[in-house]
Amino acid sequence: MRIGTLALGGMTLPGILQARAQANNETAETSVILFWMWGGPSHLETYDLKPDAPGEYRGPFQPIATNVPGFDICEHMPLQAKIADKFSVIRSLHHEMSAHNDGSIEVLTGKTPPPDPTSQARSLHPDFGMIAARVRGSRADGLPQYVGVQKAPFMTLPQYLGVSHKAFETGDPSAAGFAAPNLQLAAGVDEGRLVERKSLIAQLDRYRRGLDLGGSLDGVDRFRGAAFDILTSTRVAKAFDLELESPQLRDRYGRHRWGQSCLLARRLAEAGTAVINIDATATTNRSPHFSWDDHAGAFDLGVANRERLPQLDQALSALIEDIFARGLDRKILVIACGEFGRTPRISRAATNFLGAPSIGRDHWPQAYCAMISGGGLRMGTVVGATNSKGEFPAQAPLTPQDMLATVYQHLGIRPDQTFSDHGGRPISILPHGAPIRQLL
Repeated sequence: MRIGTLALGGMTLPGILQARAQANNETAETSVILFWMWGGPSHLETYDLKPDAPGEYRGPFQPIATNVPGFDICEHMPLQAKIADKFSVIRSLHHEMSAHNDGSIEVLTGKTPPPDPTSQARSLHPDFGMIAARVRGSRADGLPQYVGVQKAPFMTLPQYLGVSHKAFETGDPSAAGFAAPNLQLAAGVDEGRLVERKSLIAQLDRYRRGLDLGGSLDGVDRFRGAAFDILTSTRVAKAFDLELESPQLRDRYGRHRWGQSCLLARRLAEAGTAVINIDATATTNRSPHFSWDDHAGAFDLGVANRERLPQLDQALSALIEDIFARGLDRKILVIACGEFGRTPRISRAATNFLGAPSIGRDHWPQAYCAMISGGGLRMGTVVGATNSKGEFPAQAPLTPQDMLATVYQHLGIRPDQTFSDHGGRPISILPHGAPIRQLL
């Protein structure tokens, strides 16, 4: 990044920081980590197995007991089974959006989009990470308030909040020589030259301020100073530096994409980032299973999840244990979910993308799960239940808005707060929903 020349929609970096800081408040530094399984993970192969359902519904995996009596999860998640007292599962989430982008927008923004069967929709409202970035405002140390580990959800847009509230994207933390982009000085610009440029800019600003009769330049130095802090703050650099962790801990998380993503997310949350969204789609660039979209004609349900679930299990169990061991379980809230579940009835295809016969499940927003840990909430609990085939909520039906209300409560954000859209109309953060009482 070059101070004063980074343009995003015509805005310079100091301008972006100024926009972020307009809504700054005294909210405590609580954080949310979302392990975002875009594509729609099957609830019937993860946290809501139905071993007694008819054969055309029953999946290829068996449930195993956890350390909480009566709380079973998939056999390919044995590490989580040992620490189920440190997380809860919501089994009764549901909504009506059956396309990927529509469902994602519903879950991430709390606003129901106009249905788009092509799944090319983009949100008309900001997601909860963008909201948090706006409400929290810019940090003095330059640490981003909203980070997309690897990348941020592509279907949500900041819209009327402004481009400055988009997530900062990190790239793949498991890549060799990983370093977050744009957090280092441009090649050939050392700190001495940066200080000289800062001094020159200050002199020009003093001259401009002498001509500014309306006071519109008040505070420019403060925001430009924050821009320089992004480039020079050791706190920001350390938050992104995985090499500061012991090799043993990095091994425990897993030296794969999801493991190192979870470790980076913990470091960022510990440092004070408000929302960290982990892109948990493909386990590697080489994996044929590029999302959780397990249609029979795409991926074999059993093969794909035998690849994914062990890495998910290692990464999430390490993250949860690490957070509790560090005493961060009240500060940090972890959620793992996707935009919907999968059809209870299994489908079959003669060939999939790999040219092999396969079984799969299609889109199913009528029932899906979320794993939730920390946040000072009640752990070791199963909230809600689906019917015997996993088709619909049978107990305590909950919506994405209820889950977001829980998130906003943790972040100290009032859901009834409003922002003005481009037409000047007030738009509430969350139209409806209440914090999930079974977790409080």
